[in-house]
Amino acid sequence: MYTEKVMEHFTNPRNVGEIENADGVGEVGNMKCGDIMRIYIKVNDDNIIEDVKFRTFGCGAAIATSSVITEMVKGKTIEEALDITNKQVAEELGGLPENKMHCSNLAADALHKAIDSLVEKQKEKKTK
Repeated sequence: MYTEKVMEHFTNPRNVGEIENADGVGEVGNMKCGDIMRIYIKVNDDNIIEDVKFRTFGCGAAIATSSVITEMVKGKTIEEALDITNKQVAEELGGLPENKMHCSNLAADALHKAIDSLVEKQKEKKTK
């Protein structure tokens, strides 16, 4: 059912936790399955993601997609991170069962919301 990489990220998730004073935070949920995912990002002055962490309440696939997306974006620019698609998250894990594909959607969506949050904060700073 699950690939070895999905099981590895589920049993040994990377970058679990919260970032105090994060530059961006994105939260998404799926009412059908009950998964809730929150991603925190910290960027440097060049808009490169220096740190990323997550908190997820959900199934093994939701935890695995949260974990793998944090590895995919660390060290990337905001623009590069925005280009990551739901499909790429699933592919990075070697695929997901069809009934768990929504989990990869949550990971990419949470990341994009965290970036949106960052952009809003940056806009607010410029207007002050």
